[in-house]
Amino acid sequence: MAPISKECDFLVIGGGSGGLACARRASGQWGAKTIAVESARLGGTCVNVGCVPKKVTWNAAAIAETLHEATAYGFHVKETAPFDFKTFKHKRDDYIKRLNGIYERNLHNDKVEYLHGRAHFLDKNSAEVVMDDGTKEIIRAKKILIATGGHANIPKHIPGAELGITSDGFFDLETLPKRVALVGAGYIAVEMAGMFHHLGSETHLFIRHDTFLRAFDPMIQETIVAEYERQGIHIHRNSTQSKLEKDPANPGWMKLHYTDQAAPDGATMDLDCLLWAIGRSPEVEDLGLDKAGVAQNEKGHVIADDYQNTSVENIYSLGDVCGKIELTPVAIAAGRALGNRLFGGPEFKNAKLDYTNIPSVVFAHPEVGSIGMTEPEAVEKFGKENIKVYKTSFTAMYYAMMEPKDKAPTSYKVICQGEDERIVGMHILGSGSSEMLQGFGVAVRMGARKRDLDNCVAIHPTSAEELVTLK
Repeated sequence: MAPISKECDFLVIGGGSGGLACARRASGQWGAKTIAVESARLGGTCVNVGCVPKKVTWNAAAIAETLHEATAYGFHVKETAPFDFKTFKHKRDDYIKRLNGIYERNLHNDKVEYLHGRAHFLDKNSAEVVMDDGTKEIIRAKKILIATGGHANIPKHIPGAELGITSDGFFDLETLPKRVALVGAGYIAVEMAGMFHHLGSETHLFIRHDTFLRAFDPMIQETIVAEYERQGIHIHRNSTQSKLEKDPANPGWMKLHYTDQAAPDGATMDLDCLLWAIGRSPEVEDLGLDKAGVAQNEKGHVIADDYQNTSVENIYSLGDVCGKIELTPVAIAAGRALGNRLFGGPEFKNAKLDYTNIPSVVFAHPEVGSIGMTEPEAVEKFGKENIKVYKTSFTAMYYAMMEPKDKAPTSYKVICQGEDERIVGMHILGSGSSEMLQGFGVAVRMGARKRDLDNCVAIHPTSAEELVTLK
């Protein structure tokens, strides 16, 4: 059967948060004839195997943490059965399915045509979509957006690496592992290590250096590493992995061969789950970018400027496939700005996302929040003599009823530049940091000075008040 041919104003390849935001803005608000193509589930990484199910799981881990801490307040909670991970997992899956349906209805409401299939370029104005049943449609479009996202990596040089899972596989687990190893030092490894630990798994985190979250401020790195060790998470510093193999005597278990600071000559560990969190790559393998002439960098990411323009005048790109700031709200904001610029008329001709001072959070235990420069970055840009750092570490009132060994840390740092002390960085660690940073992020984006914090009356008793009483 000959391929069906269609034409449109705007073809969006990728049904993740950024692509959908742009498609809906182009069609629903500005009336552009838009077609969106997705080969997996609508919502992309965030909705299906990222932010959303991760936060639901973090909530469960936080509840387990609270139950443990309740004794200090005089509660005696007796569990009549262990945590039912399987029931929790299936309820979480049902929630995600409902979100998938909402995303599809939103496309329909905004008159975006949705095709479920795999797209690849034929040239700079057309793409072929292979549908689920094998039929093909050729789409010719005046403008095309690449928003295909990325995928988790598995190491290629380690024998047996395929026996492990990635963050995608984390959400497929039907049972909670008894002993889990996570390899990686970024936020995905750190978040999942915290969740595994508080839900009851013996948790081992393998990192290549002495600390994790190394893109964050040193205060964050040092404090969260020490806190994870206090909680009982096993940190394997300066580690390498050489082989992963099945244990024939123990079905479902594996043996990891590794070195670390404590075992430089090598050691093995029996475990029933290994999760690779060693980075992500752009989803471009079969996209046919060469046929359209779209330039990529050395890691395969699509090269796009701050206006989301690629090397081809009518092709645009945003989100994780560009590798700039891989956060869902960033992709959504960039998508809406691009939709406005392309189809919204002259007043939007310069619309774009400002990629500076974007707040981010790590849902660790405790939470971490960050916006702006780290202290080393500020020193490098402005000079040590031109910055002033305000910081505090304390024990939140929540822990007042607990024994010293059970108290978690809270640490804040505000980095200011120049005589008027403009805030160029804010880094917070402690309970409630994720909600707290959203408000302070607005202030930093507006150019807040240290005096603006000082002039704000504190809300007492809170942890957040420490940010407006720094000396």
